[in-house]
Amino acid sequence: MKNRFLALLLLTLCLPVYANDNLILVTIDGLRWQEVFHGIDSSLATNKAFSARSEKLLTDFGGENSAEKLMPFFHHTLAREGAFYGNKDAGECMQLSNPWFFSYPGYNEILTGSADPAIDSNSKKPNPNTTILEWLNQQSQFKGQVYAFGSWDVFPFIINEARSKVPVNAGFQPAAFSKLTPMEQTLNELQGEIPSPWETVRLDAFTHHYALETLKQRRPRVLYIAYGETDDFAHDGEYDQYVLAAHRTDQFIAELWHTVQSSNHYRDNTTLIVTTDHGRGSTQEDWQHHASKAATQGYMKSLAHFKDGIIGANDVWFAAIGPRIDTQLKLSDTCLSTNQIAATAVEVLGLNWQKQNSHAGNALPILQESEL
Repeated sequence: MKNRFLALLLLTLCLPVYANDNLILVTIDGLRWQEVFHGIDSSLATNKAFSARSEKLLTDFGGENSAEKLMPFFHHTLAREGAFYGNKDAGECMQLSNPWFFSYPGYNEILTGSADPAIDSNSKKPNPNTTILEWLNQQSQFKGQVYAFGSWDVFPFIINEARSKVPVNAGFQPAAFSKLTPMEQTLNELQGEIPSPWETVRLDAFTHHYALETLKQRRPRVLYIAYGETDDFAHDGEYDQYVLAAHRTDQFIAELWHTVQSSNHYRDNTTLIVTTDHGRGSTQEDWQHHASKAATQGYMKSLAHFKDGIIGANDVWFAAIGPRIDTQLKLSDTCLSTNQIAATAVEVLGLNWQKQNSHAGNALPILQESEL
């Protein structure tokens, strides 16, 4: 009996310490590093052409510590307890590796770890590439425990729901699980009654609460959430609404992390990674837009008058917090890339993404050494 106990103990000690980790990956569409690290742009906030609520923006988010007022969870929690990177004014460089600088190519890069130049539009075409969500859902320890939620109705194609078998609730889809909770039933009703300003993007509150309910009730091991309002309000030229959407999203992510930290199931074994699919311009003329020079000659030809594309649209950022995230980044002189997100996300789960996709970027230099 004693020998059996010792054998069981040794077997337990040999298991990976992080074998039970969980992952929440969040993207905020087109949110500029300028607002993330510096807060509101006063020239845009006071421009009546872009901000009908200038006084509110200045009152709520202006003055000193604008960034902390705008995104308190990012600056009070993520920046202090995790990794937070992409402030160009501090010499921090992180950029896209895809050649287009808009959404579908950006999300493909985030979720696969490598750029695919052939993905050169936002068309609803099933992604030929395997995302980390699809691959994780094929692993025995994650199968049936991977869920995705997005505001944009293209996400079922980006994740290739039909092939990957990952449940994707996006666009204006109602929750369609076999057994709906009372909250999901209410969200389904309200989503049909509360109009969105856009034909292809629902309001982020629905995406958030659908995802939060799944986090609470179904306890997935991998959860992907893609918020979208920031990009669409920016495209509409509504800087005030873009700012307010960024603030709401900060609070949504705070609620996710509070739920994690309040749960015995998730506390101390869950990693949260937050990033964006692209940047955007930095001037009065181009802050609404994003596209590379090559993109303006093709899919984004409506922006062809920007001869060099939208400068700054490839500048991105990331934040991460969790049991394996080091607050001291081990940086070299090279610029970090969005193509490193996928390998990082998989590595915190104790697996190696580059063995599956040899073209993927290396994991970001933010991980503490695994105690295997």
